[in-house]
Amino acid sequence: MSFLATLNRVVFKRTSTFALAVASGTFFFERTFDVISLAIFESINKGKLWKDIKDKYEE
Repeated sequence: MSFLATLNRVVFKRTSTFALAVASGTFFFERTFDVISLAIFESINKGKLWKDIKDKYEE
């Protein structure tokens, strides 16, 4: 049995499992996108962020 046939039988056959797959996929995509975009932002702005310069201003 091919992968697509198994995927169709297991996930897409019932509406509840399809909705669960969409919701969990959306959750994991959002978390992954957030972590990656934050890492890119911090690498571009290294040395300009508060966490990098706060020792100059705090007593």
